[in-house]
Amino acid sequence: MTRLLQRAVRGQSLPGDDYLARNRFHDHQFNCDVVKIMPGEFFVSSGNVALATVLGSCVSACLWDPVTRVGGMNHFMLADARGRADSMRYGQFAMDTLLQHLLAAGALAHSIEAKLFGGARVMRGLTHSEVGRQNVSFALAYLNEQDIPLAASDLGETCPRKLYFFPDSGQVKLRRLRADESSLVIREEQEYQQRMIRGV
Repeated sequence: MTRLLQRAVRGQSLPGDDYLARNRFHDHQFNCDVVKIMPGEFFVSSGNVALATVLGSCVSACLWDPVTRVGGMNHFMLADARGRADSMRYGQFAMDTLLQHLLAAGALAHSIEAKLFGGARVMRGLTHSEVGRQNVSFALAYLNEQDIPLAASDLGETCPRKLYFFPDSGQVKLRRLRADESSLVIREEQEYQQRMIRGV
């Protein structure tokens, strides 16, 4: 564990509160509240709640401690911060922030495990094809550096994914989206990329 994350355990102030997901609704199918994680957001919780997101080339890490039953999810779009490391849009900050908040919520560092999803090649062209692959490579390298075991994954390929993560049990429900559902995900990622370029 890095010194940065050790500071989080000792209760010092944590970055990232501005990126907490705030879109919450009740799902009657699962009979629990669902927190929707948009690109550049994260959430950490326990108890009867689900964390949900939709992924194209983006990656989400679901980190979970089976001992304390505390878990969280992030959603980042690019592995490389390009000099702007203080944003959840980028892998390093997104992973550090999620892990710090997980530890601050009571998770035990030695028992945390990960599940990774996303990194699909959903947009045509070499540049966009590389984004998903780079996100996946970064996330796997990060987990290895932090000695966090990968318990499950569904990565790469060409289809977007919709997933629900349940921090109380560590369970994930994943659905690969059909071709007619993919266009909305692609459009949302393109719009998000444009906002990033404009600095919005």
